[in-house]
Amino acid sequence: MTRIVSVAPGRLERWLGGFVERHGETSFEVTGERVIARADDGSRAEIEVPFGPLVELSPEGLVAHVMAERRLGLLLVRRGGYGAGVFEGDKLVSSKVGSRHVQGTTKAGGWSQQRFARRRDNQAREAFAAATEVAVRILAPAKLDVLVCGGDRKAIDTVLEDPRLKALRPLVRPPFLGVADPKQKVLEQAGIDARAVRIELTDPPASG
Repeated sequence: MTRIVSVAPGRLERWLGGFVERHGETSFEVTGERVIARADDGSRAEIEVPFGPLVELSPEGLVAHVMAERRLGLLLVRRGGYGAGVFEGDKLVSSKVGSRHVQGTTKAGGWSQQRFARRRDNQAREAFAAATEVAVRILAPAKLDVLVCGGDRKAIDTVLEDPRLKALRPLVRPPFLGVADPKQKVLEQAGIDARAVRIELTDPPASG
C-alpha cells in the first residue's frame, strides 16, 4: 500500500528517525531531487526534495535543506478571489487578499447565453487584473527565493504573463496548491502546505 504523508520541516529529522526505528536497518539513496529510504522489512519512503536541488547529498543534508530560512512567495488565484503573501520561514510578513464577483454558468441559450458569456469573461479579466496588481505590489519587490502558486493554473499563467512579474517566473516551484477562494486563513494555511515535505510511503509487502 502506498500513501502520501506531509511532514512539517521541523519534524522531518524526527520522522526519519522514527522510520528507522519502526522498520529496521535502512539504506538511503540521495540525489539532488529526491531521497529514497529503503528498510530491511521492505518499507520504502521517497521524499521529493522541496525547493531543490539538494547540495549536501545525505539525510542530514536534507534536514538542513528543508530547515533553511527562505523568503517564500505565495500567489493564489481563482476566478472568485486572489491572494499574495511573503513568508520568512513560517512567518507571514506581507500579504493581501481580495475577491471579485464572477458569475457562474447559465443554461440560457442564443443571444442571452452569448451576452452572459461576454459578461463573465469581462468579470474574469477584471479579477485577474486585480490579482496581477496585488502580485506586483506584494511579490515583485520582495526579493523572493522561491514562489509557490495555487488555485487555477490558467489564472496563474495569466497573472504571470504581466511583464512586471517577469523576474518571478523562474522562481516558481512545486507544489501547485489546490485551494478554496483565497481568504486570509486560506493564504496562511497555504504557506504551511507549501513548506511541508511530501513523502510517498510504501508499506512492506504482506507476509504469508
